[in-house]
Amino acid sequence: MGLNGIPNKIFKVVALVIAKDLAEIASNCFTNRTIPKSFKESITIVLYKERKKKYFLLGSYKLIALKNTLAKVLEKYIVNIMLEAIEKYRLFF
Repeated sequence: MGLNGIPNKIFKVVALVIAKDLAEIASNCFTNRTIPKSFKESITIVLYKERKKKYFLLGSYKLIALKNTLAKVLEKYIVNIMLEAIEKYRLFF
């Protein structure tokens, strides 16, 4: 579940329905050079690592960041566009 309370499963079910809207949001982000504030927010949870004896060491903990689910979907969409461009124009090869 993401920061906005929407389970990831929901996005998998409605992905094709909202794809056009996501593309428009991504386009607006690029055009306006802005990212919605809610997309930048996250909650970080600190958990103890199992079988660690010295909890005063930073390595004894792991961090989990809960992000806005829609932001994660949008990030993946943008990454896919970038990867397609990299392959198409043979960048970094």
